Amino acid sequence: MIDLLLNGFVTLFVIVDPLGLIPLYLALTPGVGRKARIAMAWKGCLIAFVILTVFALLGLAILNALGISLGAFRIAGGLFLFVIGFELVFEKRAERKGRSASKMVADKDDDPDEDTDVAAFPLAIPLIAGPGAIAAVILLSGKLPSAIGQASMVGVIALTLLVTFACLAVAHRLDAILGATGRAVISRVLGVILAALAVQFVADGIAALFLENGGTFNTL
Repeated sequence: MIDLLLNGFVTLFVIVDPLGLIPLYLALTPGVGRKARIAMAWKGCLIAFVILTVFALLGLAILNALGISLGAFRIAGGLFLFVIGFELVFEKRAERKGRSASKMVADKDDDPDEDTDVAAFPLAIPLIAGPGAIAAVILLSGKLPSAIGQASMVGVIALTLLVTFACLAVAHRLDAILGATGRAVISRVLGVILAALAVQFVADGIAALFLENGGTFNTL
């Protein structure tokens, strides 16, 4: 179980990408004081924790209700996570999120009277608890079906988001220390790790489907 939990933490940490969130977070909170920024980061991480925990605990039930096997979801989720890993390696994800953040800032500037809760959107959803993170917690939850395993999975989510909050709370300092080059190097390394984990998810999903169909892929 320890190996699975470590695997889960690494996978979720890479997908959430706290270091990659720093420049986006700073762009979304221009002119905001340090205390207010920390409060927003805490609220955003708390909302993301609730969302990811719900999917970790109820995700498998939702899949069963829809008639989707865990093996099929592992393959789909693995392919999805591989795309995220690819984007991290080639810096496409930061570029895409950066465009979204810039658009949100521009929209906010165009309508200064609009009361936009940045903590809920876009920080909690989709920057932290996005489709990739949701798919990851459901996949990892499927490997830990016991009550202890589910509780441990919630602990992994909490730990990941605590690290994320810590990074956002000192966003200015970390941004100055790492710089663009440091963030790029870390993102590429984490992207390679995530791609490897995604391939493992796909392999596990194929094996599960093979066993579910009695050793053959012919379902007719």
